Amino acid sequence: MNDSWKKGFTLTTLLTAAISISAYAESLPGEGVTVQPVQSTVAEETFQTLIVNKAMEALGYEVKPTKEVDYNVAYTSIAEGDATYLTVGWFPLHADKYTMAGGDNKFFRKGEYISGAAQGYLIDKKTAEKYGINNIAQLKDPTIAKLFDANGDGKADLTGCNPGWGCELVVEEQLTAYGLRDTVTHDQGNYAAIIADTISRYKKGEPVLYYTWTPYWVSGVMVPGKDVVWLEVPFSALPGERKDIDTTLPNGKNFGFEMNAMKIVANKKFTQENPAAARLFEIMKLDINSVSAQNMMMSKGSNSQKDIEAHAKGWIKANQGTFNRWIAEAKKAQL
Repeated sequence: MNDSWKKGFTLTTLLTAAISISAYAESLPGEGVTVQPVQSTVAEETFQTLIVNKAMEALGYEVKPTKEVDYNVAYTSIAEGDATYLTVGWFPLHADKYTMAGGDNKFFRKGEYISGAAQGYLIDKKTAEKYGINNIAQLKDPTIAKLFDANGDGKADLTGCNPGWGCELVVEEQLTAYGLRDTVTHDQGNYAAIIADTISRYKKGEPVLYYTWTPYWVSGVMVPGKDVVWLEVPFSALPGERKDIDTTLPNGKNFGFEMNAMKIVANKKFTQENPAAARLFEIMKLDINSVSAQNMMMSKGSNSQKDIEAHAKGWIKANQGTFNRWIAEAKKAQL
């Protein structure tokens, strides 16, 4: 009997096996898996989100367009599996939101994506020096508070936090704790619009009182120490599970807020099934100065979706070695 068919079969089998091995070696851990990122409505968080999205795409995941939602909705959606991850979870600022949405039972949260984020209350330096103002409790004095009255009602107007933001809970807690309800109004709405009006008043030489955070472009326009000064608080006063936390910094200053880190928060079930993504979320780190620089470009008009996309691609190209190490390390976790 002619054994040529056996040789053909063997050759075919070997070729098929070789192709299968090659395909396996080239496969990416995220192939066939679709993810849904979410972020807040703060446009200045888009850059951070895009970098994570592009890293996920490099791992083979199909990344849907990012949905902009309120932070509370973001945590609830991730907990329920309707969304996959939030790249800018502020901690400890979002501690209560995280816990109320399910905490460690529902979420994966390891590593610090961006570290060293400060926040607090500031006033223009000219008014601070003229009236000796260095603590927000001084605004209990109606005469001092009236200096920052922007609408003629006799009360200081504090440019504050959007409803639903973590800082809103802190500001509201502190207005009561420091006895400022009768002399200070917490102006809320669209922060970008309200702070733009605040900057306009500052440029006209008018006194200003506002809340802000870093990284954010505002501190590049009204520079702390040069144009404006941070106000201290009389004592620590945080809401919810952080009520006993001392917010005093190592230098002895107390600005009423803890130093924050931005952490990637993901659906726990997803990360259990996708160890490569979990490892990526844990090891990614973005320098806070890179975010501030990008935010400043946005404030100067380079703020369209196309612009921000270019900023993200530019950062990756300039930091290709770091980006490649993230991907390589994440791939190892899937093996």
